[in-house]
Amino acid sequence: MPRPRESFWSGITRGRRVGFRIRVTLPSVPSKRSFEQQIDALDRLRHEPPEACIEPLRKALGHRNNFVVAKAADLVREFGLAQLTPELLAAFDRLFEDPLKSDPQCWAKNALSRALGAFEHQDAATFLRGMHHTQLEPVWGGRSDTAGTLRATCALALVQCRSLVEADLLAHLVELFADKDKSVRVEVARAIEQVGSPPAALLLRLRATLGADEPEVLGACYSGILRVEGPSSIPWVGRFLASADDAAAEAALAIAGTHTVQGFEALRECFAHAADPWFRSVLLSAIALTRQDAALEFLLDLVRTESLQAEAAIEAILRAMPSAEVNQQLEKIVAGNQRLARVLAKHRTASS
Repeated sequence: MPRPRESFWSGITRGRRVGFRIRVTLPSVPSKRSFEQQIDALDRLRHEPPEACIEPLRKALGHRNNFVVAKAADLVREFGLAQLTPELLAAFDRLFEDPLKSDPQCWAKNALSRALGAFEHQDAATFLRGMHHTQLEPVWGGRSDTAGTLRATCALALVQCRSLVEADLLAHLVELFADKDKSVRVEVARAIEQVGSPPAALLLRLRATLGADEPEVLGACYSGILRVEGPSSIPWVGRFLASADDAAAEAALAIAGTHTVQGFEALRECFAHAADPWFRSVLLSAIALTRQDAALEFLLDLVRTESLQAEAAIEAILRAMPSAEVNQQLEKIVAGNQRLARVLAKHRTASS
């Protein structure tokens, strides 16, 4: 008849009873003090010459604690120790094994990918692995993907891999426009912008035209198009101002970022026809951000004429052009108007 299985504790009790020693080995966990000492030791490396940091950082990159590895990778990048690239790659590869245990929150993989990108590592397979990685970790009520930052970082790093022809590079990047993480979609738009070619601009135009995404993602597309194609694309991006919503606000800020007279004129034309008070204030902020003399004069004139947008114009000016000379101009203009003088004082205090 088979012998019934003993429980763990009953086995220990029986062992003690018959007189033999039972040894239980528990996994060693570094104490809080030990962990803090390791982090402090890494921080102290900032006061050492770079060549003295190589061996301590090489050892730290092989540590089992992902926060220690992340700290070491950041220091390797900060010190420019590209000779530790093999150790960075080894650590990166290791942390894909049982990643929920070896690298919770992807702290180490994020830091390692940043370092490899900074050193212009050319093996595209490294970054493609990170771009396709998802890491679902338990959270209250379910699980959450913690690998979004990793995918975004690797997408940006992939752009510098010269082994990829442009068509293949864009094919890999465009897949991430379907990523569930908004921040990844934003960064892939910026990565496509960095490709900087006409086909890249066309992909951004397509994504912007399709819409149906978060305003920040569409804003990254608008900005990318303007940077790749230049001011000639301002009228095309200007089409998205008509909706007067959050996406239109992103388009206005993208146009403002060109810092051109053409950008100011497009925004002023839109302002002349806009009816929504909120969107009119957005347009005034964007007009100020063009940093054009004509834009400043337009805003000052709104204050001089005590228009309904005078208060918003004062705020826009002080936020975008807070120089002593501009402040003096505003003081002279509002000197005879107590209400606008109070508005100027309030916003000057807020912006100081």
